[in-house]
Order: sequence, then C-alpha cells, then structure tokens
Amino acid sequence: MVLHLKSAPTKSFADTTQHDVAARVGAIVDDVRRDGDAAVRRYAEQFDGWTGPTRLDDDRVEEIVATLDPQVLEDIRFVQDQVRTFAQAQRDSLVDLEVETLPGVRLGQKHVPVQAAGAYVPGGKYPLTASAHMTIVTAKVAGVPRVVACTPPIRGEVPAATIAAMKFAGADEIHVLGGVQAIAAMALGTDTIAPVNLIAGPGNAYVAEAKRQLFGEVGIDLFAGPTEILIVADESADPFLVAVDLLSQAEHGPESPAVLITTSRALGEQVLAHVERLLPGMPTADYAGPAWRDWGQVLVADDLDEAYALADAFAFEHVQVFTADPREALEKMHDYGALFLGEGTCVSYGDKVIGTNHVLPTLGAARYTGGLWVGKYLRTVTYQEITDPASSARLGEVCGRAARVELFEGHARSGDVRAWKHAGRRADWIEQALAVTP
Repeated sequence: MVLHLKSAPTKSFADTTQHDVAARVGAIVDDVRRDGDAAVRRYAEQFDGWTGPTRLDDDRVEEIVATLDPQVLEDIRFVQDQVRTFAQAQRDSLVDLEVETLPGVRLGQKHVPVQAAGAYVPGGKYPLTASAHMTIVTAKVAGVPRVVACTPPIRGEVPAATIAAMKFAGADEIHVLGGVQAIAAMALGTDTIAPVNLIAGPGNAYVAEAKRQLFGEVGIDLFAGPTEILIVADESADPFLVAVDLLSQAEHGPESPAVLITTSRALGEQVLAHVERLLPGMPTADYAGPAWRDWGQVLVADDLDEAYALADAFAFEHVQVFTADPREALEKMHDYGALFLGEGTCVSYGDKVIGTNHVLPTLGAARYTGGLWVGKYLRTVTYQEITDPASSARLGEVCGRAARVELFEGHARSGDVRAWKHAGRRADWIEQALAVTP
C-alpha cells in the first residue's frame, strides 16, 4: 500500500500538447522554408534582439574564447575528456560484422555515421555549456564529418563559455542562433546553413515542437519534455542530501517533476521539512518553487521491491538510488533514462561533469528508448552478397514459392530466373519469354 506524503499529477506527453505553441512553430517553420535566411534573420531580431551575422568565423571564435578565465577553459576541456572517453568506449563496442549463412552467401552489417548533424545548445537565462559537450563531442566520436552548432544570444550577448565549448568539442560551424528558427534552418537549409541529417539537443517547448514537426525531413535525437528526477531511498539515506538533489533538478524549470519514493516514512517527512527550509534561500527558487509545489511528490512504499516497481511505472529521465545496496537497482529496475547509484553520485554530475550523456528520455519515453549516445549518430546498415551459384539457385526456388503465397509474381520471377540460370530449373514463363525475344 503506497502512502502519499505529497501528491501531484504525473506528467505525460498529452500535457505537452499546446495548440498555440504548435501553430506558432508551424508558422515560423513555413516562413523559413519559404524565405530562408531572410526569415531566420527576422526571427533572430524579433525573439533574441540579434541583428549581427549568425555564423561566427574562426577569428571571431578565437576572440570570444580569449575573454574567458583559463580555469573555465580548463574545466570545459576536463569535462569533454570525460564525455569523449565514454563515447569512444561506446563506439568501440559497436563492431561491423559479416557472416556466411550458406555456402557463398555473405550477410554483413556496418555502422555508418550520418554525414551532417545539428547540435542545438539552449541558452535562455544562462549559458548551458554541457549540452555542447553532449551533442558535439558525441557526434565527432561517431565520425560525423560536419557538425553545425547553434546557440542563442543571452540578453543580446554572445555566450562566450558556450562558444568555447562548441569550439573545443569540434564543431565545424558555430552560429549565434536560437529557437525555432535555428532548428528550421538546420533541418531545411538556407543559403547560409546547408541542411543536416540529424538534430540533437534539448530546448524549450518551442524547440521541442519544432523538432517534432520537422521529424521525418530530418532525424532527431528524441522527443523531450521538462527535466525529471526520481529518488529511491531507504532508511539509510541522508534526508538532507535527498532534499538538495530533488531541488537541484527542480530548478531546471517550473514544470520539472521531482519525486521521492522511500521505504521510510520518517525519511520522507524529514525530506519534506528540509525542502521547505531550503527553497526560500535558493537563487533559482522562481523555478524550483513552482516545480516542487505543482509537480513534487513523496511516496512511501512497503518495501524496496514495491519502490522499484513504482519507479519503473514513472519511467523517469533520472533515477537516483540511495539505498544500502544501490547496485540492486541494476537488476530490479528496467524503465529509466539513467541510473545514479549511491549517495556519492548525483544527477548534477550526469548533467555537468561525469561523462555519460545527459540528453535523456522524459515523459515516460524511457519505456521504449534510451538517451542520446554515439550510436544515435550512426546508421546501422546491412549488405548481402552471393558468390555460390548453387546457393543462389536454392534461395531462388524458395523465393519463388514464398512470393507466390503472397501473390507477388514479380518477386517470384526474380527467384525463378536465378534458379533457372544457376541450376537449370525449368520455368514455363522464362521459356515463353525467351521464345518471343527478338
């Protein structure tokens, strides 16, 4: 029996459908499709107050990077090393293969990178350098030859730290451009930006809707909603640490859910008390406060098995496990974007420094997909080759029979002709066709 110490609705994809947003996004996409750069410049000025060139040349990038404290640059390089190391390990785990299934019948698989990717790095109030690491470094490890990076100005200024992160990550083009106009420009192409094959990166509701509407014309990483955190905790957890971590993700935005599932009512009540004391003093309380008020939950489960099952039902983006044996969750849980095991680990590490990718499924999408990783930039393609005539003839006979069951005569004849050519199998239609051939 689950006890609710604090209740709130649970978000779903239905909650993200805003017809006014969809209509506005559709209008901007149509304008960019029709007017290209002229529309992009118009919306850049309207929404971001940006009237300068969108693309930064190499000299301008160097000037911007030179304005930053060396410690900032060192930290960017450190974090990108962590992301690159893990992404390279992922890439190394993906091997091409070829097998011989019959004599002379070879079937193969190759992992081929997309030829151009777009990296969207959101801005808004603050520079979000970590999104540059996650999208650009990962694409480059995958072998993508051209990566276009876009980020909006912040209060009319170029976000220097984000530009540095884009440069160090290996972006081939850097644009000061945000919002729907950036997504549309990368997806559709303009005179300034050639179109890409796949777009990755988080963003606000308008960016998410633009990716949704353009999916099909361009690939995307995933459909994303507000950031989510869920913590599974037993009586051994530190309630202060739990409260701090819940609020760390609530500050992403006023609609970011933060949920605690615990086997200890006492711990749940202590966490609630800590949150109420911490919130008023948070500089980001304007976001974290509404998020906790409207979407925060504290649930008490009878035991850990029930807690893990309940956590799976949420299928949240981030799941922290603060229990006596946190690695048990690797066996007990199935539906999550990323697990963070033990009190030494937190979602903020995943967001900023540890090296795993922080672009993750939300709104229950963890039931069917994982997050952004090096494989997202790769297309797994197959090839086939038959060099043994007897095998071609054998497959041709089976193909003829199987295709005719489905009334696909053209398919059947492709098999027949090879059985005839390589094994002399008689086929009336072939003899009739050859008899009238000039």
